[in-house]
Amino acid sequence: MRTFIAIELDRIIKDTISTLIQKLDVGGAKVRWVKPQGMHLTLKFLGEISEEKVPEVQSVLGKLAQDYTSFQLTLRGTGTFPPAPRIPRIIWIGIEENEPLLNLQARVENELYKISFPKDKRKFHPHLTLGRVKNPRNILPVMNILDDHKQSGFGAMNVNRLTFFKSTLRPTGAEYSILSEFYLE
Repeated sequence: MRTFIAIELDRIIKDTISTLIQKLDVGGAKVRWVKPQGMHLTLKFLGEISEEKVPEVQSVLGKLAQDYTSFQLTLRGTGTFPPAPRIPRIIWIGIEENEPLLNLQARVENELYKISFPKDKRKFHPHLTLGRVKNPRNILPVMNILDDHKQSGFGAMNVNRLTFFKSTLRPTGAEYSILSEFYLE
């Protein structure tokens, strides 16, 4: 099964992001926009794992969550990967970096490495994916709206749990189901 560890977003933040996506969905740009149920902050993508590995991951996350207290997460700014002026592949909202978030992600990475999950080669850049560009034609109106929001705030929330997700790929996009949640102390 395909899995990952993430921070689930509050409903109010998902609604705010959905409103932005409606503004961005203009001009016939070919972008696959993220649905509200797919909005989360991924801390670690595990990929395909066996059923036997699930309890091991759950044990690691359960112990890790006990070492953390809840903390604030603030969403601010928009951008793309790769950055403008290059043709974008990913459209995102930024997450203000903060020490508890960076520390938690690094611990998730390190603890899962101990049970045979390879470390990500890329540096962690906290962001929420809004959409994936399928064809760059007609993308200019989207880029202009993104530019208007590059410093905008999109809300803040209290992070009080880690979520272990299963991702099932479908022709209409990925579907996510919660395998387990781990509350921060």
